[in-house]
Amino acid sequence: MQAYWESLPEVQSVLKEKVTADPWRLTYHQMPVTGWLNDPNGAVQFNGTYHLYHQYVPETPNGGATHWGHKTSKDMVHFKEEAIFLSPDQLFDEDGVYSGSAFVHDDKIHFFYTGNVKHEGDHDYTYSGREQNTIHVVSPDGFTVESREVVIGHADYPAGYTDHIRDPKVFEHEGVYYMILGARTRNNLGHILLYRSDDLYEWSYQGVFLAGNEDQGFMWECPDYFELGDREVLLFSPQGLLPTTYHYHNPHTVGYLTGAVNWDDYTFEPKTKFIELDHGFDFYAPQTFEDESGRRILWAWMGIGDTEPEYSNPTVARGWQHAMALPRQLTLENGRLLQRPLPEYQCLRHNIKTHRLSEIDESTLKGEVYELILEFDETPSSFELTLRQDTQLTYQDGLLTLKHGESGFGRRKRMIPLADLSQLQIFSDTSSLEIFINDGEYVMTSRVYPKQDQQLIHVKGDAQGQITYWDLKL
Repeated sequence: MQAYWESLPEVQSVLKEKVTADPWRLTYHQMPVTGWLNDPNGAVQFNGTYHLYHQYVPETPNGGATHWGHKTSKDMVHFKEEAIFLSPDQLFDEDGVYSGSAFVHDDKIHFFYTGNVKHEGDHDYTYSGREQNTIHVVSPDGFTVESREVVIGHADYPAGYTDHIRDPKVFEHEGVYYMILGARTRNNLGHILLYRSDDLYEWSYQGVFLAGNEDQGFMWECPDYFELGDREVLLFSPQGLLPTTYHYHNPHTVGYLTGAVNWDDYTFEPKTKFIELDHGFDFYAPQTFEDESGRRILWAWMGIGDTEPEYSNPTVARGWQHAMALPRQLTLENGRLLQRPLPEYQCLRHNIKTHRLSEIDESTLKGEVYELILEFDETPSSFELTLRQDTQLTYQDGLLTLKHGESGFGRRKRMIPLADLSQLQIFSDTSSLEIFINDGEYVMTSRVYPKQDQQLIHVKGDAQGQITYWDLKL
């Protein structure tokens, strides 16, 4: 019997006709060729080449049993689509090659991922019926598989957890290898579990790295631990956080803690509160890696699950859904992560235009694929920027507000309390907006689907300062 992905070329050829004709295809963001894309996986630089793997369902834009798609780049801007790296073709992952990470050791790449298996029967697939195995893959080059085996079977996880234990991230500390996994307890609390290994092949459970309470979500996905400067950061994606006035308004969120690991009892001890990483509509499941120049770079899914019926993506009707957000360089300043677009993307800039904000009227600037930088002489008392048909970014009474009209397809409003506003850097693509605020202190990421002839950029209010515009061309 032919596996369904063996007929992918035929299925994709039908989808490609729709995809190619879609005016909302992005230009400088990473997308699926066809079908569905979600979490970034296995992000790594190896022998000078950047590798981005990702959750991928090429035959449908609605998701399903995921593969690992694969893209490579020499400069983090221009990417080449590679062959699918891993498919759900083993008994231990037959319902999805779920998310995982990469670790370079002895001139080989060691990948770790979750193999998803759903058994037939009357199951809810949370408390019964699902296996989530931890799989180890060794590759000499990032393209071929040398070995692929289960290193932690589902039955070997500790008691007290649901069938949701996944998303391994591996790191090294003082010559020992550690793996963290996101988990959901049977009483619906988010946990991060810690395993230890001396050789990357044999793993032993060390305990709960960090435990959540009933106010911190029912499941913690995609954990990531790294050192940045003299601080330690734990990044993860909680599901089920209840919204507050200004935070956690997406179905699932992303945030981080800074603190320190107690290596005597293998626990992470937070020294700060949980800080939300992105304040827009479409940002989830980030993963970081350190490149060969020592930068900490973050990839994230420019999308999110479980948004309907609140908001949706019309590209589903055109045969594809979702993309990656622009990669961001992370730095830590005054205990807070700053996120900035990689400077490599400056190579896309063309046709610079610079104006004083007071000179802007409705005919001054227009565009679809561009970068804007607004630098304020002082924090304005009122400011309004309208772009991409009916998207408004306003600052009034210490509150920065992002609002979409019909082009948001259900996306309405997100707000950030902000005492000072000094700078905005905005990346517009055909169907996305990424707004970096105060040199990366905050970010708002959103998909947006305007009509093609809606390209005006308009500024209102009492703001004084300078606006710089570039067309962006890949």
